[in-house]
Amino acid sequence: MTVSTTRRAVVAAALAAGIGGLTFSSAESLLDRFSVPSGDVWESAGRTLPDSVESPHGPATLRVDDDGVPHVEADAEPAAYFAVGYVQAFQRLFQMDLQRRVMRGRLSEVAGEATLESDEFNVAMDFAGAAEATWTERVSETEAAPLAEAYADGVNAAIENEPLPIEFRLLDYEPRAWTPTDSMLMAKQIAWNLTGSFRSLRAAVAADELGPEAAAALFPRRLDHDTPILRESVDRDAGDESAGPDQSRAVSADVARYFSQFESPPGVGSNSWVVSGDHTESGTPLLAYDPHLSLMAPPVWYEQHVETPERSVRGATFPGVPFVIAGANDTGVWSFTNVGADVLDCYRYEIDEAGERYRYRGEWREFETEEVTIPVADGEDRTQTVRKTVHGPVLEREGETVGVAWVGHTATRTTEAIYEYGKSEGLADLRESTRKFDLPTQNLVYADADGRTMYYATGQLPVRRTDGEEVRGDRVFDGSAGEGEWGEGFTPFGESSWDGFVPFEDKPHAIDPDVLATANQRVTDARDPYVGVDYAMPYRGARIYERLDRRVASDDPVTPAFHRDLQRDTRDGRAADFLPDLLAAVADADASERVTDATETLDSWDRRMVPDSRGALLFARFLDQFRRLVLDPAFEGTALDEAFYPNDWVLARLPEDGPFYGERSREETLVAAVEAALAEIEDEGWETYGDWSSTGVVTHPFGGQASFLNYPDLPAPGSRATVRNFRPGSAVGSSWRMVVEPGGPATAVLPGGNSGDYFSEHYDDQFRAWLANEQKPMTREMAGETRVSFGGGES
Repeated sequence: MTVSTTRRAVVAAALAAGIGGLTFSSAESLLDRFSVPSGDVWESAGRTLPDSVESPHGPATLRVDDDGVPHVEADAEPAAYFAVGYVQAFQRLFQMDLQRRVMRGRLSEVAGEATLESDEFNVAMDFAGAAEATWTERVSETEAAPLAEAYADGVNAAIENEPLPIEFRLLDYEPRAWTPTDSMLMAKQIAWNLTGSFRSLRAAVAADELGPEAAAALFPRRLDHDTPILRESVDRDAGDESAGPDQSRAVSADVARYFSQFESPPGVGSNSWVVSGDHTESGTPLLAYDPHLSLMAPPVWYEQHVETPERSVRGATFPGVPFVIAGANDTGVWSFTNVGADVLDCYRYEIDEAGERYRYRGEWREFETEEVTIPVADGEDRTQTVRKTVHGPVLEREGETVGVAWVGHTATRTTEAIYEYGKSEGLADLRESTRKFDLPTQNLVYADADGRTMYYATGQLPVRRTDGEEVRGDRVFDGSAGEGEWGEGFTPFGESSWDGFVPFEDKPHAIDPDVLATANQRVTDARDPYVGVDYAMPYRGARIYERLDRRVASDDPVTPAFHRDLQRDTRDGRAADFLPDLLAAVADADASERVTDATETLDSWDRRMVPDSRGALLFARFLDQFRRLVLDPAFEGTALDEAFYPNDWVLARLPEDGPFYGERSREETLVAAVEAALAEIEDEGWETYGDWSSTGVVTHPFGGQASFLNYPDLPAPGSRATVRNFRPGSAVGSSWRMVVEPGGPATAVLPGGNSGDYFSEHYDDQFRAWLANEQKPMTREMAGETRVSFGGGES
């Protein structure tokens, strides 16, 4: 029996069991609302690519290889990208349409009232307006524009020619035509997921609720460790790093919490490192990359290969985006990790009694307003008034108002930069294109076949000023008084310049670094007010540098196999911060026998977060219980909850004389956390780490009611603090892995499959390989039995 036949039987059984006709029960399950199934559902089960497709852009050839990766070849680039649009839509159309609906605030049109809050937020933020400005004012007149248009034509040809994927049948709707602006919107989505943060709102609330000293402990400006990305100090002093956040909050804790649910997923990060050819077996640099984004079915990334006279490029992009974002051409390889830069500011305003005007620099101004209708399936459509100030959109909730300035609300040029990366011919080309990479702020790591390497902090970094003086952005500004202005260069929903932003040459960078690793840790030792404060814990970065330094200092050369092995590393650096104190506390306490036994297990544990480890399970559950026991009492009587929890690096360093240890000492709290963890483990029936850490969290949007669409539920190694990254319970982890020798061998793997078609053999064929980090070849050869000829038009 074939995979497709088996899945057809599973779908039939699920539908017979009553999946059809369900309605929403909560906003937690986004798309559980299915129509009653009809016979045309089964058209989705037999979808295959045609032998030929008419194209208005000229001839191209498409092959799909044994891993579901499309290889497109054409003499003219528009012809190639028409084929790219066609095959992306064939394999990922529902995902593309779903993401487009989320960002446009049109999810409720097919999902009903349960997604209204999401739609209202996205409409208020007007991401669609920012995408339109990007297309019309930046991209439409560039060399990338004809390719984006051809790509959209390809998507629409697939919508017209091919049976729709099963999700459209189950929800009983058809997608609208794709536009180049929709591709810009997909870029805005990933930029928001990486840089959208309401941290300053939460910090201001915490300062008001707990006092500035406690808030400074929870929200430090600097994680004081010795493993920044650029390990050589930079002589630049930006003032006091110890000061706490401003206490002038704009909104209540409830409203800050509400807005925070729409920001970057917790723990989003990535690993990327490069070693120069001086230390490799081949004499050519080697680059390894694994971005940590949401894990889902299908994956957030899509792999493709394009061959034209202008480019030979293969790598990963986001469905809906024409060009390879992270990958390799015949000259170089490039990758990105999140900087954690502060590129969003919040403002409070004086507003008149009628709510129609806001005060700005001594004058009353009317809000810029627009009435937007949100269609609601099986309900009444909603009309929302979108309001904007000179800074950008205005968010409103429960009578409270906050203004937002975000770099992504202007017309951005990153699409042009990514387009140019694919045809770059060396470091000079790539660096020049990086000047146009204005969003999101990323750590760019590059290597090429000429032996060159480079690191650059990309993206526009706002220079904020109040009364002419440069200030930090980690506070809520008084917008009416003109605090925290970004300068004349920023035009929301218009064409901006680099005036008012850190000049390109002044941003952190390194040319030809010997060994360099990024894991979202602090960029430099400089006290820099511009790069940001939202850094990841340093555990991953420290572990990567530790192993790279040890290898480089040895007689063994660095190889691709070594890089892949380092990607598998599960040693958790948090253990060194917590276990010594825990073991000492238990030794000094009158602890129960089972607590003593547990700490003996922890003492002998190898610090690796692997599925068959009892020690890993004990540590993970102890840490969560310790966090709760420390912070819940401190938050009691305040409006704060776990949305205000600090990361574990901060947790390990909270002062004992602050508000965080009350009736119990730190030592007593450590012992109590072990007791609580053991009780939880016993109640749940867990034995080892894999019983708790599993891929069951990696689901399809329909997964709550249509579990057959989910990937297998398997024990998963790794934690939020390990190089092999997996966050149990949060569905965040390594969303793509690759190891590349520029101009030479390359390997990669996806957490699932390249196709979003449940009936395809490529729906989840890489899932187990991803779990083991067994990467497939990532060649730039035209491979594959499945062949489609595009033609019939002039390019």
